Amino acid sequence: MTQQVTRATFDEVMVPNYAPSEIIPVRGEGSRVWDKEGKEYVDFAGGIAVTALGHSHPTLVNVMREQAGQLWHLANVMTNEPALRLAKKLTEKTFADRVFFANSGGEANEAAFKLARRYAFDHFGPEKHEIIAFNKAFHGRTLFTVSVGGQAKYKEGFEPTPGGIAHCDYNDIAQLKALISDKTCAVVMEPIQGEGGIIPADKEFAKQVRELCDKYNALLVFDEVQSGVGRTGTLYAYEQLGVTPDVLTTAKALGNGFPVGAMLATEAAAKSLAFGTHGSTYGGNPMACAIAEAVIDIIDTPEVLSGVNKRHDLFFEGLKTINAKHNVFKDIRGMGLLIGAEVVDSLSGKAAMFMKAAAEEGLFVLVAGPNVLRLAPSLIIPETDITEGLVRLERAVIKVLASEAA
Repeated sequence: MTQQVTRATFDEVMVPNYAPSEIIPVRGEGSRVWDKEGKEYVDFAGGIAVTALGHSHPTLVNVMREQAGQLWHLANVMTNEPALRLAKKLTEKTFADRVFFANSGGEANEAAFKLARRYAFDHFGPEKHEIIAFNKAFHGRTLFTVSVGGQAKYKEGFEPTPGGIAHCDYNDIAQLKALISDKTCAVVMEPIQGEGGIIPADKEFAKQVRELCDKYNALLVFDEVQSGVGRTGTLYAYEQLGVTPDVLTTAKALGNGFPVGAMLATEAAAKSLAFGTHGSTYGGNPMACAIAEAVIDIIDTPEVLSGVNKRHDLFFEGLKTINAKHNVFKDIRGMGLLIGAEVVDSLSGKAAMFMKAAAEEGLFVLVAGPNVLRLAPSLIIPETDITEGLVRLERAVIKVLASEAA
């Protein structure tokens, strides 16, 4: 017999590190979701840029069912066909020569940062261990990844955190030049900062970061956990910057919600993760890799990727139309279907109010910090759902402005 649960159950049995809304979704199809009471929502959040092919995509459901009848898991003392097929496709479609599979973006980044230090140790010695990252960056929730991430709030209370990590402002090449040295083993950056406020990298900045890494024999690590797998209109965002990293991490959309992550690397870099240096119990399991392979097959097509850019324009025009009427955003920015709308100064710190009001109007949206409304919908969201979602967003905007004026 299925046990009945409610939102109150969360407060009884779960660790209080989350504060979920009262909504408990029970079913999703495409870009629509229904809760326990049968209320319908348009999904502009995508599970935080994860469900890139929407909910219950029929191809992915069939792949999962087929793989479930074959193999779910194997120990990593042996390999499996779905993992090999996925790795082969990822290397064929990117700069990379080698792949390491994990379960999440945080784990993929953990592997990347360990690789960077091990590579420097192997080639230059223990003194070359410093990592440079950027303020406002987000790279995961492990102790190492929150340390590389550029948001102090995620480290508070967990000190001492790993050392040898420095930060500078994103898109500020002068600051980076002042920090980088022969002791630097890696520079870690997102091609577009996600949690930091949907801030794309300047192409010239990215180009000079690559040049500095080459000059100081440091690896360039791109965190594409949020920006990857078609999110920006190319399979990976680095393709639009004209800059090739040495290491890249990917997760979120890779499994469309099934836990899977990967670290991609050049052969020269990958050699340093020699036998026994790193591992993952579930990483590369056949179920995750079969699903991720299907995701890549669907997304990496001209139809889907060009559709991302078309939908980008629809969202931008819709947000500009709302803003022309209500003057709530001082900037609308982003790449592909990773879009940020920064609220005006008079609403500073209140982006979450729009998220809450949107949910009340039947729309899922996100925030990226206290001032930015974030949209990261399915890459194949129907245009009718975009139109309807924007109508609901405008109602939410009106509701917030009315409450502020009261």
